[in-house]
Amino acid sequence: MSHSHGFVAPGSVKHRPVEGEHLLNNLKWRYAVKKFDATRKIEAHFWKSLEQAAIHAPSSFGLQPWKFVVVEDASLRERLRAASFNQPQITDASHLVIFARRTKLGQQEVDQYIDQIAAVRGSEKSALADFRNTMMGFSQRPGFDVNAWAGKQVYIALGVFLTSAAMLGIDSCPMEGFDPAQYDQILGLTEQGLAAQVVATVGYRASDDPFASMKKVRFHDSDVIIRR
Repeated sequence: MSHSHGFVAPGSVKHRPVEGEHLLNNLKWRYAVKKFDATRKIEAHFWKSLEQAAIHAPSSFGLQPWKFVVVEDASLRERLRAASFNQPQITDASHLVIFARRTKLGQQEVDQYIDQIAAVRGSEKSALADFRNTMMGFSQRPGFDVNAWAGKQVYIALGVFLTSAAMLGIDSCPMEGFDPAQYDQILGLTEQGLAAQVVATVGYRASDDPFASMKKVRFHDSDVIIRR
């Protein structure tokens, strides 16, 4: 079956499905790079696509409780490496991104989102009152933990980002091996209502990274898929 014509998705954006074999080959090719080629940089147009991929990740209510901190300053990256158990990916990868979660979800954050919906879709804000009230009720319910909720959303964005990188032939390594408090201090995140959740380093694998030639280890379909 040919997918060459695709179909028109909401917002008149053309959707062009890829073949399943192409998708799986790229995902099998991907691995968590331990050694990047420090001399190779991601071309600007590819990097722009990756940034946009993260921006277009789904989130609960579409609230996007995150910011993506792209660290370009070499001295900052050296400091962050020291706060990451001296892992070389932090400085050697072409790009370093900190996926930070919002630490507050209240009226200001909800109204900012409502304003954006109205602006993008040409809607009256009054028509969005029920949706706004639903979001406010969600955030104000007893026991709601904004950090736990926002952290889960951030990992959705990370997954989209890593998959998109693989589809573009760009290597990556998601990393939790760092001191979040030090990251927050070095990058000034706390005063911005943010907290470092997870890190992604992206670029191109070094030719002598021994992990590049290792077979990917995954459980069998029957071990992880339950059919009912």
